[in-house]
Amino acid sequence: MVKKKKKKSKALTKKKLKRSIVNIFTGNSTQTLNYKQIAKTFGLKTSAEKTLVNTLLYELTSEAVLEEIYTGKFRLLSTGQYPEGRITIKANGSAFVVVEDSDEEIFIKFNKLNKALNGDKVRLHLFAKRHNHQAEGEVIEIVERTSNQFVGTIDLQASFAFLIADNKNMPYDIFIPLAKLGKAKNGYKAVATIESWPENTKNPVGKITEVLGKPGDNNTEMHAILAEYELPYKFKSSVLAAADKISETITEEEIAKRRDFRNVTTFTIDPRDAKDFDDALSVKEIDKGVWEVGVHIADVSHYVQPDSVLDKEAYNRATSVYLVDRVVPMLPEKLSNKVCSLRPNEEKLCYSTVFILTDIAEIKDIWFGRTVINSNRRFTYEQAQDIIEGAEDELSNEVHTLNSLAEILREKRYNEGAIAFERTETRFNIDEDGKPISVYFKEAKAANKLIEEFMLLANKEVARFIGDVPKEKKAKNFVYRIHDKPDQQKLHAFSNFIKRFGYKVNPNDKKVSQSINSLLANVNGKPEEDIISNLAIRSMAKAEYNPKNIGHYGLAFDYYTHFTSPIRRYPDVMVHRLLDNYLQGGKSARIDVLERKCQHSSDMERRAAMAERSSIRYKQVEFMADKLGEVYEAVISGVTEWGIYTEIVENKIEGLVALRDLDDDYYVFDEKNFRIIGRDTKKTYSLGDKVQIQIARANLERKQLDFVLYKEKKSRRSR
Repeated sequence: MVKKKKKKSKALTKKKLKRSIVNIFTGNSTQTLNYKQIAKTFGLKTSAEKTLVNTLLYELTSEAVLEEIYTGKFRLLSTGQYPEGRITIKANGSAFVVVEDSDEEIFIKFNKLNKALNGDKVRLHLFAKRHNHQAEGEVIEIVERTSNQFVGTIDLQASFAFLIADNKNMPYDIFIPLAKLGKAKNGYKAVATIESWPENTKNPVGKITEVLGKPGDNNTEMHAILAEYELPYKFKSSVLAAADKISETITEEEIAKRRDFRNVTTFTIDPRDAKDFDDALSVKEIDKGVWEVGVHIADVSHYVQPDSVLDKEAYNRATSVYLVDRVVPMLPEKLSNKVCSLRPNEEKLCYSTVFILTDIAEIKDIWFGRTVINSNRRFTYEQAQDIIEGAEDELSNEVHTLNSLAEILREKRYNEGAIAFERTETRFNIDEDGKPISVYFKEAKAANKLIEEFMLLANKEVARFIGDVPKEKKAKNFVYRIHDKPDQQKLHAFSNFIKRFGYKVNPNDKKVSQSINSLLANVNGKPEEDIISNLAIRSMAKAEYNPKNIGHYGLAFDYYTHFTSPIRRYPDVMVHRLLDNYLQGGKSARIDVLERKCQHSSDMERRAAMAERSSIRYKQVEFMADKLGEVYEAVISGVTEWGIYTEIVENKIEGLVALRDLDDDYYVFDEKNFRIIGRDTKKTYSLGDKVQIQIARANLERKQLDFVLYKEKKSRRSR
């Protein structure tokens, strides 16, 4: 029996009534109902109202929401399921939902979003699937809003304003009453939240919560990027006050509790502009061909106590954020750059992993525990690299010893199946106003790899110490850094693509990682290197934090965690606390708590990565803005239904050649073969092809570069 809704008929518009009818059938999916029953449910009595109900029932039948069982009797036409998933809204307003625990993709028309926004978790009503058509559905409930914070530009009118969102996936402008505008001015960048969304209005109603400043100003744009991903750029006064109360003095009582490494040769190797030194290495020969190597990590958990103001702030942030021109730290500067940072010639508290290694990097013993150190030197990567390449230094023997051990460890890791991803990173030299003046590439050399190898070793052995227990014992709950096996479908697509370049990878081979390593070695230095390396990475799963260990595929480790960067990653703080608790015989941590914290840390890591990429993209567009009309050699780096993305060879900056700008033919997207084909000429543009492009447009607001293909192929840009 259908329960009567206690609503007045005058409140039901046609659109609202239609949606309510769907809800009635959804809640009574096995019943057949006629227009009289529906009308009675809503208290509709007039002839016109009943006629409207009947009309809507037939409209819903034509839309494959309902089916007419027999004349005038209707029933829900559905799979009987109401799946949930995250919604992705495209720039054109259409959307899709990938159903949870499934790869099924449900298409959602714009008029079926029902106020869902990009990233929201939604519940769907599925329409009956038509022959050879993609599954379609309608949002019937917003289970969880992913965000209620939007960054954009103020469009001020006489009696109201709109916030025009920067994010192209936000299909609505936010209506701002003048009383909610604050100090925002026309054309300024600002942050808004949605306060309400009246039933019969297209636009949500919001208020301005923060004014960022004038567009184009470097600080405004960087703060806008952080706000877009809901990442803070300043600390509350209460957090700074808590940090200021922490003493930099280390008491003799505290030193007495720790293993003393102050007289062992110790040094750091970091980027030249680094201030937060998480890790240091010590090395001492204890027998002929036997070395004691200490991996010393800043003891953040000593200073940041659980549930304190500092701890809550660190957890909420979960990670430091690295934009092009700045670091937004997880911890206040007093901690990140002073108290915890392992600065030279200062006594510092650490949590350490100490290895006894032979000349061939065999582990004879491992010790975990709290220590005190006094770093002898602070090397930049460039200084350490000079020593490795032959420069004389008083610590040359120590650097060469560690480098030799690191090379052996790296070779072992690759032999055991680790994948040798070594991507070249684009960096900018910027002036005092934040404007990019040149591009350079950050390349990992031996000094970088030396540090990387010992950090990997420490992370692996800490995880193994906790997780690798005898079968008759149960491992205590822990925080692991996991990386799943590659998706077979993506691997097959990658394998098919590289065949056009004459390369081969067998996705079904148990040793596919070694095959990928051979491939990466073969493409090194060749024009197709970036394309193939990027596609290989995209075929891999994403690494994440999880208390349920499945190993780390990319590193070929059965056990792996993050222990070595607690100044900039909250999971490392968690690992220090768990390790210390278990070394003292403490109880296993609650897995539900760890699951929640791991999920949060993984989410924040993704946000930070997106913000970093967004800042790089902004600087790329800014760098090219004064180069309109110039011609460059480029490689096609992506092919889509709306155009081809091309990457400039000399600076690795990417832009879009839109299909609408290819005026010599009508081009069709061939998704399977990563190309577009001219309908009449059969001319093709494929992933990896070399082309010449001309800079057409640079849109800083959308962080978008538009290129056009340069038609005079014999011409060359001169410098």
